[in-house]
Amino acid sequence: MPEWFGDDGADTDALSEVLLDDRAWPAFRVPFQGGHSTVVVHRKLIGDFGIDYLLTRPNWPRAEALSSYDGDWYGPGLSWRDIACIAGTPDPTAPGVHDTAARLLLLLPLLADDELPPEAPARVNAALTAIGAPEDSARNTADHILRNRRPAARCHGGADSPLSGGSHRHTEPDPKESAVLWALNLTRSRSDALAGALGSGPLPASAS
Repeated sequence: MPEWFGDDGADTDALSEVLLDDRAWPAFRVPFQGGHSTVVVHRKLIGDFGIDYLLTRPNWPRAEALSSYDGDWYGPGLSWRDIACIAGTPDPTAPGVHDTAARLLLLLPLLADDELPPEAPARVNAALTAIGAPEDSARNTADHILRNRRPAARCHGGADSPLSGGSHRHTEPDPKESAVLWALNLTRSRSDALAGALGSGPLPASAS
């Protein structure tokens, strides 16, 4: 509902025309530590409209898919800890969105977590009011967004991959690890670099 965010119907209609125009693919880049970026892409393939959330780094041969939405969600998403870390560590040397409130809100659709820290509602509330949402509705909007998050991804590791150079252990991630590291088939060096950027422990030595 536009009014939850301090918007009106006319502004929402104008924005929808831009986002749904099949002549352009709007994209929002959220750069963070180590040269990594999360990119939100509004996909406009004929008969295949949706939103893709990608993870990129200049020296990677391709972008890694975090999640996609085309009526249903696909992909592992991110934990609250990962989203908070990315939102709070902008890379000012890279192009993209640097405002921490806008970064948090752009990443929130990726949220897939079973438990949230007590400060999560207040942080989303503050981000909403920072971008102009009415204070009298921001709390309810924040609660609605967080209440409708997806469950945490259950990643038990993948099969051997020629891209990853090995296989993951078949186990649950340790609480100090980022679950998304288990979901992406990255080489060891790329996985370690991403773990460092997320403030997470690296995957065990037996994983790639």
